[in-house]
Amino acid sequence: MLAIRLSPDLEDRLTALAKKTGRTKTFYAREAIEQHLEDLEDYYLAADRLKNPGRIYTSEEVERELGL
Repeated sequence: MLAIRLSPDLEDRLTALAKKTGRTKTFYAREAIEQHLEDLEDYYLAADRLKNPGRIYTSEEVERELGL
């Protein structure tokens, strides 16, 4: 369970969208949180890869490994 406070403007926009589409405000809140979490997870994964890139392969090594 989660409770959040929204600004009146954001609450009005969310309510209008829910009424217009026939979906619930909860649906849109869940979708927004899920998408934002995915974006943040991708960001932090990319940032970690930049700090710790691991081994870098040449194109020849990749072709040989894949049998191309």
